[in-house]
Amino acid sequence: MAYAWRWLRSLIYTVQVYAMMAIMAVFFTPWAMVDRRGAFAAVHTWCRYARWTARWMLGLRSEVRGEIPQGEVMIAAKHQSFFDIIILVSELPRPKFIMKKELRRAPILGWYAQRIGCVPVDRGKRGAAIKAMMERVRAGQQEPGQLIIYPQGTRVAPDATKEYKVGTGLLYQEMSTDCVPVACNVGVFWPRRQIYRAPGLAVVEFLPAIPPGRDLRSFMRELEQVVESRSDALMAEAGFDAPAARANASKAAASKAAAQ
Repeated sequence: MAYAWRWLRSLIYTVQVYAMMAIMAVFFTPWAMVDRRGAFAAVHTWCRYARWTARWMLGLRSEVRGEIPQGEVMIAAKHQSFFDIIILVSELPRPKFIMKKELRRAPILGWYAQRIGCVPVDRGKRGAAIKAMMERVRAGQQEPGQLIIYPQGTRVAPDATKEYKVGTGLLYQEMSTDCVPVACNVGVFWPRRQIYRAPGLAVVEFLPAIPPGRDLRSFMRELEQVVESRSDALMAEAGFDAPAARANASKAAASKAAAQ
């Protein structure tokens, strides 16, 4: 009964938060069309509203730890659900993402994402897209900001693993700027493809920056180690044993494969 009630509250939360997205999009569009500050105001306002309503409707509190970057920097973030995007965007002054190009067609999200400077990438041609993006940056065609990339390329559940893609390292080398790793435990409370949202404390944590100049291999190794270990620690704070869950999931997958 308690689960059913929480599921219903999660559904109501989801409906109202997306309805408010549409309302805010319409309200801010005239400003956003003539000034990018209007687009940033829109996304900041909606993301803060989503966090606020999650707190009192669902009991899902959210917290940001570490020093929030303010200038031109690359951010390599753990990605578990849409809520970690919401938390990041609510706090960063000028966030922009490397996003899959399919999102350009998403209602509201696609237009606003491009308006704040997000870079659509063809998953099959990521290296070429990153190179093209860097050429635009050098030519001054993009406004400064905090460029967010997800090293694993997609959302990864707390009980799953996925390799870190080398495109993150190539971008780090091309930009020659600090890379700020980001850990989180958000997937414990906000699953990838479910309505249900659990109560608790969702944390996104900015970790110490990796300075420019590292070779590709050592950068990728350090990035994965700090993000994964700190994310596991944050999930442990939330009562979720990520290493054990991943081991169980691996065993279950192996047993299923053997049975087939």
